[in-house]
Amino acid sequence: MSHTAEWKVRLYLFEEERTTRARVVLETGTTSLTGHGTAHCNPGDTDVPEIGDELAAGRALQDLARQLVGTAERDIGAVDASAGRPEPAPATGWPL
Repeated sequence: MSHTAEWKVRLYLFEEERTTRARVVLETGTTSLTGHGTAHCNPGDTDVPEIGDELAAGRALQDLARQLVGTAERDIGAVDASAGRPEPAPATGWPL
Protein backbone atom coordinates (compact mmCIF):
# COMPACT_ATOMS: atom_id res chain seq x y z
CA MET A 1 0.00 0.00 0.00
CA SER A 2 1.45 3.36 -1.05
CA HIS A 3 0.70 6.47 1.02
CA THR A 4 1.95 10.04 0.95
CA ALA A 5 1.01 12.82 3.38
CA GLU A 6 2.21 16.26 4.32
CA TRP A 7 1.82 17.45 7.91
CA LYS A 8 2.54 21.00 8.94
CA VAL A 9 4.36 21.85 12.18
CA ARG A 10 4.56 25.37 13.58
CA LEU A 11 6.79 26.28 16.52
CA TYR A 12 6.19 29.44 18.54
CA LEU A 13 8.66 30.78 21.11
CA PHE A 14 7.94 33.40 23.79
CA GLU A 15 10.46 34.80 26.26
CA GLU A 16 9.66 36.87 29.31
CA GLU A 17 11.68 37.48 32.48
CA ARG A 18 14.25 34.71 31.88
CA THR A 19 11.55 32.15 31.07
CA THR A 20 11.06 30.77 27.57
CA ARG A 21 7.82 29.10 26.60
CA ALA A 22 7.33 27.08 23.43
CA ARG A 23 4.19 25.91 21.70
CA VAL A 24 4.34 23.50 18.78
CA VAL A 25 1.25 22.80 16.67
CA LEU A 26 0.91 19.80 14.37
CA GLU A 27 -1.77 19.99 11.65
CA THR A 28 -2.42 16.75 9.77
CA GLY A 29 -5.39 17.95 7.76
CA THR A 30 -7.79 15.96 9.94
CA THR A 31 -6.23 16.40 13.40
CA SER A 32 -4.48 19.13 15.34
CA LEU A 33 -2.19 18.46 18.31
CA THR A 34 -0.39 21.03 20.46
CA GLY A 35 2.71 20.46 22.58
CA HIS A 36 4.07 22.80 25.25
CA GLY A 37 7.50 23.29 26.78
CA THR A 38 9.17 25.70 29.20
CA ALA A 39 12.76 26.61 30.10
CA HIS A 40 13.82 28.77 33.04
CA CYS A 41 17.18 30.53 33.24
CA ASN A 42 18.80 30.17 36.65
CA PRO A 43 19.33 33.66 38.16
CA GLY A 44 23.04 32.91 38.59
CA ASP A 45 23.55 31.83 34.98
CA THR A 46 24.38 33.99 31.98
CA ASP A 47 21.21 34.71 30.01
CA VAL A 48 21.65 33.03 26.60
CA PRO A 49 18.26 33.17 24.82
CA GLU A 50 19.23 30.51 22.26
CA ILE A 51 19.67 27.92 25.02
CA GLY A 52 16.23 28.71 26.43
CA ASP A 53 14.77 28.44 22.94
CA GLU A 54 16.41 25.05 22.39
CA LEU A 55 15.27 23.64 25.73
CA ALA A 56 11.71 24.95 25.52
CA ALA A 57 11.34 23.85 21.87
CA GLY A 58 12.77 20.41 22.61
CA ARG A 59 10.41 19.95 25.55
CA ALA A 60 7.43 21.06 23.46
CA LEU A 61 8.40 18.58 20.73
CA GLN A 62 8.73 15.81 23.34
CA ASP A 63 5.24 16.65 24.63
CA LEU A 64 3.89 16.57 21.08
CA ALA A 65 5.62 13.22 20.43
CA ARG A 66 4.03 11.69 23.55
CA GLN A 67 0.61 12.86 22.40
CA LEU A 68 1.12 11.55 18.88
CA VAL A 69 2.22 8.11 20.10
CA GLY A 70 -0.76 8.03 22.49
CA THR A 71 -3.11 8.85 19.63
CA ALA A 72 -1.60 6.06 17.51
CA GLU A 73 -1.94 3.57 20.38
CA ARG A 74 -5.62 4.45 20.84
CA ASP A 75 -6.19 4.13 17.08
CA ILE A 76 -4.53 0.70 17.11
CA GLY A 77 -6.81 -0.37 19.95
CA ALA A 78 -9.87 0.85 18.05
CA VAL A 79 -8.85 -1.03 14.90
CA ASP A 80 -8.21 -4.22 16.89
CA ALA A 81 -11.60 -3.93 18.62
CA SER A 82 -13.47 -3.31 15.36
CA ALA A 83 -11.71 -6.24 13.67
CA GLY A 84 -13.35 -8.57 16.16
CA ARG A 85 -10.20 -10.51 16.89
CA PRO A 86 -11.02 -13.72 18.71
CA GLU A 87 -9.74 -14.30 22.22
CA PRO A 88 -6.63 -16.47 22.32
CA ALA A 89 -7.24 -20.14 23.08
CA PRO A 90 -6.33 -21.26 26.59
CA ALA A 91 -2.83 -22.68 26.85
CA THR A 92 -4.00 -25.75 28.75
CA GLY A 93 -7.25 -27.49 29.57
CA TRP A 94 -10.42 -28.00 27.62
CA PRO A 95 -12.01 -25.08 25.81
CA LEU A 96 -15.23 -23.89 27.43
